Amino acid sequence: MLGDPRTTRITGDATAAIYRRTEDVAAEQHPERHRDQPVAEAYCWSNLTSGNGSRALWLLLLPFMVVNLAHWMRPSSQGGPRSVRLYGLVVRLLALSLTVLLTAAACEVALDLVAWQCAGMPDCSGRRSWLGFLSARQDGWFSQPGRRLSVAALVPAALVGLLWYLSNRTWSAYESQRPLSWDEPGPARTGAPTDEDEAGEPCAPECPDRETRVPPDAPLVRSALGRPGFWYGRRLVARLRAGHTAAGFLTVAATVGGAAARHDRAGGSSVPETIGVLFEACLVLCALAVLAVVCRRGRSERRLDSRLDRAAITFLPGTALALLVAAVLYAGWSRPDWVSSGTLPGESAFRALTLGQGLLVVVLGVVALRLHRRRPEPRTTLHGLGGPAVAMLACALGGVMTGGVSQRVADWLDGPGTPGMGAGSAIVGPPVLLSWQASVIPVLLMLLLVPLTWLAARTLRRARLSGPEIEAEYGEEYPDPGRTRRIARTRATAALTDSAPGILGLLSGATLLLGVAAVAGSWLTGQVPGLAAEGTGPFTEALAEAAQSTGSWLIGFGAILFVTWGRRAYRDVSARRTIGILWDVGTFWPRAAHPFAPPCYAERAVPDLSSRMAAWTGRTRGRLVISGHSQGSVLAAAAVWQLPDTARHRVALLTYGSPIERLYGRWFPAYFGRAPMEGLHRSVHCWRNLWRATDPIGGPVRTDGRRGPEVDRGPLRDPLVYGRTPEHPLPEPILGHSDYQADPVFAVERAALLERLGPVVPRQTGVQDAGAQAQGSAGRSSG
Repeated sequence: MLGDPRTTRITGDATAAIYRRTEDVAAEQHPERHRDQPVAEAYCWSNLTSGNGSRALWLLLLPFMVVNLAHWMRPSSQGGPRSVRLYGLVVRLLALSLTVLLTAAACEVALDLVAWQCAGMPDCSGRRSWLGFLSARQDGWFSQPGRRLSVAALVPAALVGLLWYLSNRTWSAYESQRPLSWDEPGPARTGAPTDEDEAGEPCAPECPDRETRVPPDAPLVRSALGRPGFWYGRRLVARLRAGHTAAGFLTVAATVGGAAARHDRAGGSSVPETIGVLFEACLVLCALAVLAVVCRRGRSERRLDSRLDRAAITFLPGTALALLVAAVLYAGWSRPDWVSSGTLPGESAFRALTLGQGLLVVVLGVVALRLHRRRPEPRTTLHGLGGPAVAMLACALGGVMTGGVSQRVADWLDGPGTPGMGAGSAIVGPPVLLSWQASVIPVLLMLLLVPLTWLAARTLRRARLSGPEIEAEYGEEYPDPGRTRRIARTRATAALTDSAPGILGLLSGATLLLGVAAVAGSWLTGQVPGLAAEGTGPFTEALAEAAQSTGSWLIGFGAILFVTWGRRAYRDVSARRTIGILWDVGTFWPRAAHPFAPPCYAERAVPDLSSRMAAWTGRTRGRLVISGHSQGSVLAAAAVWQLPDTARHRVALLTYGSPIERLYGRWFPAYFGRAPMEGLHRSVHCWRNLWRATDPIGGPVRTDGRRGPEVDRGPLRDPLVYGRTPEHPLPEPILGHSDYQADPVFAVERAALLERLGPVVPRQTGVQDAGAQAQGSAGRSSG
């Protein structure tokens, strides 16, 4: 980034820091040496996303990260606080259902498949020597079903404990890092926290509708990202962590204790039935407390809120853990007449979870449409349904991972047999619903073939038709057909990014409908698709068995793929950086919906940048250009929003390869929509954005240029020249999303921004004069 191997860390630590060239370290003390060019600084934050190899294992928690994104994708709206709160509530309930689903999957594997089915059936336990002490045929102390369940409960309980530990550790490192408060009076920085601080609800005046351009004298709209407490989610994450941890422990307790209570109610047990009734009543009361904690809002953004809900943080997980211990003791009570047969009643639990998630997604879609219609923005993804579509994707990912692990473990335990297929099978297998969900995956992939084929054909057609236009643009007298095709193909492929919302909408809609069909099929037949199709004809039977087997392998392959990616990223630095790109977007937003999602690096990076800019401009009274590439441009914009007014007017913004409008503006309209972008344009001294048609990520900002010069400059030529020239004797590469600083336009625009910032403001009396100008760059280690 600095173009010099000799660099010195100015401020920061090994995780994220600001660097300068070694020769520029004392630039403020010798301003006469730096009158002709800016002094460059680089902010490197790569270790926040992809620096630690073990962080790639967070990929296994991808559904949690995706549902957290859905929270921030709500449409932009004013005058509808109830709808905004309802949107956040529904997303938090969906996030809670994913935690319960993950824990239920662990219970299905450890308690049902291993302890209940395999250990209780001699044909299965006889092939697994490590199950000898739990085997029913050994007639040992652990041979009773309740005691086997009590031992197996350690596995899902340990998983919940591990999630709590990871969330607590990252909470201490990220959310608990208090940003620097500037205590500047103003509408965005004053006022006590109120109930309408719902995770970024805009505190801006009413904006014009989409048919009206923003007039120059319109009220300034500040994004919620500029609130002092936006990047300080300590209180909410702590409370959500307590609720989700308790929900996980309660799921394990319900599986263990519920099986014993059902046996006692059937009669003939040596344990009084009253104990089971009291235990289930305590479970219900604790579950209601978890719902109350998750549904209650507590994210304050108008100020730095350091309070913690101590009662919920300590009492709720502790009570749930105590109930789990009670369930283990209760199930371990001697019941000599208890024999395990069939499966644990997990079918109804998975069916209720699936139906509940589908219903919540539908409600979320209704709320999102209502919000979007109040103030529609034409470029919002899926007309406001981007958040519900992403939430549906999170549920689908959770289902794939749940079903994949259960199916593969069942196949492994059953040996040569096929679980659930009658004769030859040593165990019954996982719930029937998981087999039906696996069977619809091939159907879903076949449905996606049509739009994907159409997109490929359209891309090839665009590339073919844009050839003459490209040759005319470069004014090439003797064009090279191969060179033209490469440029045209790169531009056409880069445009595919704008088609992603349609594909996601189709995928989510089809997933919702096929999920309902899977629930209906499992409920009406009670059998796996292969057996349910018997008697319907040889072709239908073969088709059902093929769909079931193919889907089972695909769902297992998807689960294995997550683990493989995690292992490769742990060993391979390049793969780790590739996965780091996924974290760039997924972990930019605070954990406002799911506390077990990967941590938000922006809660460290944004305060770092804003503190450095405000401190430097306040100390030196100098000019500053903050330039950001790709995700660094989003961090730069968020940091500028956090600046006090006195510092913001001394700062110019230079972005390039920026996804601010193309991705963030369309997918997160409440925070990067047209009105917040216009507000940023009006509040910052000057702003310039560079983009290329060959860039699949960056694009124009599309702000109103009535206040002055347009923000966007582009599309820039890529490649710089078509063929060989005296200045470029070798063929120039097609850069796409990289190396914007290699374009001569970059230096021209940076110099123009410094010129527009005006002369150096004189320092206050008694303070030494400082450097006249500086440039800061925000980006990962590669730029």
